[in-house]
Amino acid sequence: MQFREFGNLEWKPSALGFGCMRLPLSGEKSSEIDEGEASKMLDYAIYNGVNYLDTAYGYHGGESEKFLGKFLKTGLREKIKLASKLPSWLVKKADDFDALLNEQLEKLQTEHIDFYLLHALNTRNWTNIRDFGVLEWAETAISDGRIGYLGFSFHDNYEVFKEIVDSYDDWTFCQIQYNYMDITNQAGTRGLRYAASKGIAMVIMEPILGGRLVDPPESIQDIWDTAETKRTPADWALQWVWDQPEVSIVLSGMSSMDHVVENVESAKTSGISTLAQDELDLIDVVRNKYIQISPIPCTKCEYCLPCPHGVNIPENFEIYNNGIMYEKIKSAQISYNLFFAEAERANNCQECYECEEKCPQNIKITEWLPKIHRILSYD
Repeated sequence: MQFREFGNLEWKPSALGFGCMRLPLSGEKSSEIDEGEASKMLDYAIYNGVNYLDTAYGYHGGESEKFLGKFLKTGLREKIKLASKLPSWLVKKADDFDALLNEQLEKLQTEHIDFYLLHALNTRNWTNIRDFGVLEWAETAISDGRIGYLGFSFHDNYEVFKEIVDSYDDWTFCQIQYNYMDITNQAGTRGLRYAASKGIAMVIMEPILGGRLVDPPESIQDIWDTAETKRTPADWALQWVWDQPEVSIVLSGMSSMDHVVENVESAKTSGISTLAQDELDLIDVVRNKYIQISPIPCTKCEYCLPCPHGVNIPENFEIYNNGIMYEKIKSAQISYNLFFAEAERANNCQECYECEEKCPQNIKITEWLPKIHRILSYD
């Protein structure tokens, strides 16, 4: 296993962290964790040097923390650092901070959580918990030993990310979505480097974009096949993230022993600036090819917004494009129907054409939106 720097701390994390959000299941429900298989996977990972386990209040319907609590009672608690997260969206009053943390400590069967994150921060969630005094509360929880270090995980744009980073001088770490396709999305490369420049350790989630970069379309695989050094698409994605000096840990949400074995082997060969220039160039070619096969040439400039009828045009386009680019239409349907506000979906378009008059890419928006809803909607 390779080990890396973690911000200003002397502790060195394993390059690979184990994300406990996609553990194997014994049934159809996400809460039905196959505890026997999951335990074998974690045992293997820890035996091979993984020393950072990441979970959260809501993972596996609340069962991930409970499972880890039982698993770590086997004598492995002192071998790893444990990370979990405050469900920021559930906080309705200041007293909720203690109630939620204490519940998590009980489920995890531990007296302290080494690395505690404010989960899924965006403008709404951050403003809510900030105004309830979350930073002052967290400092108290650190003082009394329930929390080791404070960080946050993030899903919004760069400007919001920078605001959160700058709002507090004592962030130890943060967790961002980052991969070779997301260099300008959310915090992006700019956010990665900005936070790292302040001594904040950078933990990376979604390095293979929720599995979308694992099994590429034939046109993408043809590009990978031209490389002198042969790697799986997943290994290319992981090595690209590890190549960057700002990265402390790359999390993988592994759901089978094969995933664990493959990722441990990838981590063993990882390092900073280990990819040759021609390999970095090849990844750029792959990124550009994905963009080329994206059917709608939307740049997310947002000139089309606000829509007078509430349609989030760029988000509709992005969900649809991802389904086509990565040949994951079912995943796009899940995003559209379960995680996208109904009021912002494509079917709310009233064909007023105001957006088309503003679009610098001259996209026929009112033609695309009905098609998007027809393909992605469960209706």
